[in-house]
Amino acid sequence: MSSSAVHTFCCRSPFRPRVGILVFLLACCLLALPGAGQSAAPFRFARAKAHKVKFPFELERNLIVVNVLLNGQGPFNFLLDTGVGTSLITDPSLTKTLNLRVGRSFRVAGAGNEAPLEAFETNGVRVEIPGIVAPSMLFLTLSEDILNLSGYVGMPIHGILGADVFLSFVVEVKPAESMLVFHDPASFRKPRGRRWAHLPIDLEGNKPYLTTQVQITDSLQLPLKLVLDTGAGHALSIETTSSSQLRVPPKRLRSQLGKGLNGFINGYLGRVSGLQLGRYQLNSLLTSFPDSTDVAMRADVPRNGNIGFELLKRFDVIINYSQNYLLLRPNMLYREPFEHDMCGMDIVAAGPDYRRYVITQVMPNSPAAKAGLQVNDEILSINLLPAGALTLTQVSRILHSADGRKVLFIVRRPDGELATKQVQLKREI
Repeated sequence: MSSSAVHTFCCRSPFRPRVGILVFLLACCLLALPGAGQSAAPFRFARAKAHKVKFPFELERNLIVVNVLLNGQGPFNFLLDTGVGTSLITDPSLTKTLNLRVGRSFRVAGAGNEAPLEAFETNGVRVEIPGIVAPSMLFLTLSEDILNLSGYVGMPIHGILGADVFLSFVVEVKPAESMLVFHDPASFRKPRGRRWAHLPIDLEGNKPYLTTQVQITDSLQLPLKLVLDTGAGHALSIETTSSSQLRVPPKRLRSQLGKGLNGFINGYLGRVSGLQLGRYQLNSLLTSFPDSTDVAMRADVPRNGNIGFELLKRFDVIINYSQNYLLLRPNMLYREPFEHDMCGMDIVAAGPDYRRYVITQVMPNSPAAKAGLQVNDEILSINLLPAGALTLTQVSRILHSADGRKVLFIVRRPDGELATKQVQLKREI
């Protein structure tokens, strides 16, 4: 196995906002590696004369989770992510389990002082999803699951499927039905109906970008170039460093947005007045504004931010890379309000079944802090229901549910002491 020199990339690190997840923008770094980023379509239909396949997916914390067989073994859980140009295996244990080939190694350095992360090129992997197959696919395999995606999602996550899928098919996502449909690009015909909005997209680095009008304030509207990112669990993220006209709104909430390769990402949560998607106007969007120091180092193409699945799930979505367009049609989730975590704490799932919930962050002066909840408290019960009977997605929904709602927690402290705490949720933004 040959090893390259350490690659120090100026890239925007991946981070997991408390309002969602920007899944693995580590890809911005990895796309700069020799041999990374494939333009060919590796997938095909398992049946020679098939023109489309349909199968269910799991929607967990605003992320699309699909079951995948690798080299005939599994199933393994992979995220389906337009924000990643190169598919990734994030669980390093699969290398030994599947006896994967280990090719060139790369050391990926973030912008901070953290030790470089090692990644390996892994090729010749057979990938099967119901009805489709990639006989020999290239992955980049991480030496360490640095972002703990399983703990964030609340179920085992083994990797991320990115542009490889979207370059192979026209992908239709039906979030309200938790259904995916993969269409043959050669035979696909646009659906008819006035409710479908058509938006052009540009592919750069195997990632889709759209330019649309964003009403930043009541008096300022700007066209912003945004990554279409199904692997981001928030609604919208805006990088204020990308334009001198962009500012963090006066009404904002200081937040630790997440953790990336180079440490914690800090910034603000706020709202923009509206965003235009074809004929549809979405108002009062909860938006992440990462600190300029945490996003200044980037190797991505110039852009102003990204649109995540908290917004996209309100539509039936058709993504067509071959014809460079996006189709959107409102579904039953369209009128759901955009809310933030009104408790003010981060929770990670742990244990063999990811049903132990531990508090990892409590924001100062938040409802959680005022109630006396602490970092490393293990949540045993929520509103008298055993916490283990709830998924992490269900727990998250409770914390986003209603301004003024009272939520009763029973927690176990690291010393074993039990404590009962009542939190009154508060909409801060």
